[in-house]
Amino acid sequence: MIPGVTARRRFDDLSEQEILALAISSEEDDGRIYRSYAERLRADFPDTARVFDGMAEEEDRHRRALIELHRKRFGEVIPLLRREHVAGYYARRPVWLVENLGLERIRDEAAAMERDAERFYLKAAARSRDADTRKLLGDLAAAEAQHRERADALEEAHLGESARAGEDRTARRQFVLTWVQPGLAGLMDGSVSTLAPIFATAFATHDTATTFLVGLAASVGAGISMGFTEAASDDGELSGRGSPVKRGVASGVMTTLGGLGHALPYLIPDFVTATAIAIAIVFVELWAIAWIQNRYMETPFFRAAFQVVLGGALVFAAGVLIGSG
Repeated sequence: MIPGVTARRRFDDLSEQEILALAISSEEDDGRIYRSYAERLRADFPDTARVFDGMAEEEDRHRRALIELHRKRFGEVIPLLRREHVAGYYARRPVWLVENLGLERIRDEAAAMERDAERFYLKAAARSRDADTRKLLGDLAAAEAQHRERADALEEAHLGESARAGEDRTARRQFVLTWVQPGLAGLMDGSVSTLAPIFATAFATHDTATTFLVGLAASVGAGISMGFTEAASDDGELSGRGSPVKRGVASGVMTTLGGLGHALPYLIPDFVTATAIAIAIVFVELWAIAWIQNRYMETPFFRAAFQVVLGGALVFAAGVLIGSG
């Protein structure tokens, strides 16, 4: 065994008491996760928060029933056994990871939690040779199936079509403000602002290596600048635009990618081939920006295309003229 690393038990080696203890700790963890989701969503999505409150209460009721069963069969002392102590036992994703992925992702994760638990108990029951253990695991699987049915009932009670539609609109708006808007601004800046220095260098030197270095420097520099500018411009508290770190990352990364798109072709030694590919990529980038504006910002497609393509064409022409001169 590696020093500092605790060996995990195999599920087949657990006693009935340990299986019951594992079920109890799992119910406790899931109830805590549901409450974390509820608190995360309560301000913006109160109806969904109430659904998770109800699911946490269901977990508490099952946990109390399991504790009572343990008390009757094995006494008051419950062994300390958790998911991480058992090899192959289903794991839960960190709450901080899931809750940052949006409303629908949290809903999907909750449904997956119940499916994972039910599937695990069913498979464990099928492998068990002991009749009492098989019955216990089957009962736990049935309990998890009831959780899902109860979750559906809670959604019907607290999350009608109008409430869900309203929350979905709020979630979409938050996604656009936090990720799409700064990312789009970065993509536009990276794609358009780097056109002039890259193509001016290309036509002035006809040296693909030098052109690539200039494009790389311009892209990375613009990405860092845009990222810090976006993060520092608004803390998101009053505007509701979300975390400045998320917005800064979205803006910075997309700015860098926008510039690198037409800088990377200059890794090709042949100048004509590299330039032809770079121009084709610029064309794709500009139309992609127009599509994103139409898809998420609801800008009419042809107006977005005209603005972006015209602006990009002017910057590209300026770079070529400066480099050729």
